Amino acid sequence: MTSLTAEFERVSMPLEHDFTISRGTTTAAENVIVRITDEGGMTGVGAAAPSSHYGETAATVEAVIPDLLAVVEEVGDPHALAEIEDRMAHVVADNPAARCAVSIALHDLAAKRLGVPLYRLWGLNPEDAPTSSYTIGIDETDVMREKTAAAVDAGYSTLKLKLGTDRDREVVEAVREEAPDATLRVDANEAWTPRETARKSEWLADLGVEFIEQPLPADNPTGLKDAYERSALPIAADESCVTLADIPQIADRCDIANLKLMKCGGLLEAKRMVHTARAHGLEVMLGCMVESNAAIAAGCQLGPLLDYADLDGSLLLADDADPFAGVPMPEGRIDLQATDRNGTGATGR
Repeated sequence: MTSLTAEFERVSMPLEHDFTISRGTTTAAENVIVRITDEGGMTGVGAAAPSSHYGETAATVEAVIPDLLAVVEEVGDPHALAEIEDRMAHVVADNPAARCAVSIALHDLAAKRLGVPLYRLWGLNPEDAPTSSYTIGIDETDVMREKTAAAVDAGYSTLKLKLGTDRDREVVEAVREEAPDATLRVDANEAWTPRETARKSEWLADLGVEFIEQPLPADNPTGLKDAYERSALPIAADESCVTLADIPQIADRCDIANLKLMKCGGLLEAKRMVHTARAHGLEVMLGCMVESNAAIAAGCQLGPLLDYADLDGSLLLADDADPFAGVPMPEGRIDLQATDRNGTGATGR
């Protein structure tokens, strides 16, 4: 039996710019870092990026992490991933971000012990990872135009625009003018109605937008289906797609399932969701919160399983705010082979 010890700490990471979506503004990301160490001194790291929208805060994560880490220490084997994740789900039914931090740290440690990157442990081809989008939050139109110009100058070819104001068309037109060759996606974060979605999808299609993410509130599944049936563009479900059980429910009302590690509670569950979504005829995107590379790096390892990636959470942080470096993403390209790091690829700065 392997002996494991675990610890955690809370970190507050300022963002480079205030980040606004239709529900509010974020100025700093509160993450909880988890470290799990084996008897030989090898350590796996993970991070929780809780969202109050899903009932979690850094304080709730800190409250339940000791119970989750007690499960890890009781099992004592970092390779017993399925057993530990199952036990954690019984010990702490909610708090998926907290469970996810432990899941990531365990996967990182298990792959490190075997001397391979996590994607290789899963048998994935690193060259299949898609390019990640870079997100432009809601702001004054001129500011969004300036942020777009900076993103284009940095080489990002896929941009995601946060919408949900009375300036939506003005914003998209300004961004398209500034980035005529970029792939554009839009995310309304539940701010629209079915009629509004159908109407806006027409001019969004004319402006070359690729798809619309979560136009309707998650508590309006009938409205989402109506929007999906009337939209001129594909629909991605985010807030409507939280756990594995949601996949069958959204299969007839969207084109793309947008998964997040912090919503589903762990890497094994995320993989199950990918395969379930495909079995229901859906494409798959992996998104993120504003997260440390201790979490984003794990999402990058899933890249080869995805159709779309939105893994820019650590890129939104201020310089040197993140205590970890992760998988290199030059110009949004998830480069899993850029380093010789085993595990998730996260490493302390």
